[in-house]
Amino acid sequence: MVADHREDAAAGEPEFVSGPALILRSLAADPGRPAVVTADGVRIASGEFAAATYRLAHELIARGATRGTTVTLLTGNTAEALGARYAAGLAGARLVTLYDGMSAPVLAEITASVDTAVLLVDAERYASAAELLPLVDVPAVLTLGPGPDSGVAIGEDVLAASAGRPAEPPDVRIRPEDDHGIRHTGGTTGIPKGIVGLHGPYRGIFDVPLGSGGADGPPRLLAATSLAHLAGVLADLTLQRGGTVVLQRSFDPGAVLAAVERERITDLWVLPPLLHQLLDHPAIGRTDLSSLRQILYGGSAASPTRTREALKVFGPILFGLYGMSEAQLIAVLTPPEHARIGQDGRVPVGRPVPGVEVAIRSLDGADLPTGDQGEIHVRSEVVMAGYWKRPDLTDAVLHDGWLNTGDVGYFDEDGYLYLSDRVKDLIIVVGGHVHPSEVEDLLVTHPAVARCAVFGVRDAQEGEHVHVAVVPAPGQRPGLDELRAFVTARKGRIYAPEVLHLVDEIPLTPVGKPDKRRLREAAAG
Repeated sequence: MVADHREDAAAGEPEFVSGPALILRSLAADPGRPAVVTADGVRIASGEFAAATYRLAHELIARGATRGTTVTLLTGNTAEALGARYAAGLAGARLVTLYDGMSAPVLAEITASVDTAVLLVDAERYASAAELLPLVDVPAVLTLGPGPDSGVAIGEDVLAASAGRPAEPPDVRIRPEDDHGIRHTGGTTGIPKGIVGLHGPYRGIFDVPLGSGGADGPPRLLAATSLAHLAGVLADLTLQRGGTVVLQRSFDPGAVLAAVERERITDLWVLPPLLHQLLDHPAIGRTDLSSLRQILYGGSAASPTRTREALKVFGPILFGLYGMSEAQLIAVLTPPEHARIGQDGRVPVGRPVPGVEVAIRSLDGADLPTGDQGEIHVRSEVVMAGYWKRPDLTDAVLHDGWLNTGDVGYFDEDGYLYLSDRVKDLIIVVGGHVHPSEVEDLLVTHPAVARCAVFGVRDAQEGEHVHVAVVPAPGQRPGLDELRAFVTARKGRIYAPEVLHLVDEIPLTPVGKPDKRRLREAAAG
């Protein structure tokens, strides 16, 4: 994990250079290059961005945000949020980001649970702050800018306060075993779990060849999904590698396509449901996509049909990623390997990346042979340290360095990993188990189905029934009998949906995955 092998004069040992320090060194070394383009089109040079970030780090330290304390961000996709991410890391504080789309009571519980010392709020989340602040007791609440015009007091402008601080790195020694941050799960099953990440594993991401660049010029990343998730990690890599991050407030398929053409975007990260929205947008055929070098996708099951369609539209630039907050990157499917999609109708998530061991095991922990489905277990140096203040949950998934991911999958004879489903998403029906992703992959091949989500709903006797929410294809209105017959003929009776819900859109969680809890609640109501 050690990137810089200069000798530490005091300790006589190689210096550990943290991820935030690497990013800021790169920015400061080339002050004239464009670093960030905001959602409003403002362009910020690397030197300006680095100086503001260093000053903010010094200000946070002066206010007590040091090793062992928590800086929590209530921020959107802004340059100020990016700067705050790095400033907290430079100060030695652990970082927590409060996701958009979660209720104020849930955000309040997270804020309290992580022992927030400083809460930073940017202009995108002032309205959220008005709902959150009455529910929390935080030592310091500060705004990343002048604050709202509404007259509602939130806190002092920390950027203005930091203007007189040094525009140079703070003298804080970060250790690999220090907390880098706490990332929370998507929250689809109650209060999210906090996943503790350390600086050592975080530093390791800079050695992973994600994102484009090199001989073809510096990367230009479009961050159209939340910086709290993989878009933020990719932004970190892009800035460290001499590139530019173009921000959008949220994912809008038309705006994404326009930005790709206007900003000559090279790198784009999407979850499969968002990739499908791009493919279905009427502007896709008239947008200049020639600048794109990599489209990274993952985070939920990928449809073979829609993935093949994406390959035709975008070309051989798709990279499938399989990972999770608890284990970082686990496997990658490169563009040439997408040719395997046609062999058995499923999309592999790729081969395990170097340094990651993957085992398929039965419920009793026994290793399973090639081709057999079981729970996916992972071991590597970057597996999480544990769940924040939840040793019970940590002990349930971590054993002898192995993490039980909760995913179901199998290896083929060539060493490619395939996912079947989340263990908790299995639908237990009379006659067997239904993996929702298998039914979803089939239904999107029906000409009347644009997008869908399959989920189980329990009845009063605790029996489960297969439901499907369908976004119809333009001009179509599929019926339940039609879809049941389609599924039965191809997979069998137990897979056929019992209830059909026609919807305008599939609801998504704050991390961009199909929100099956909301679908279940709507079906039950």
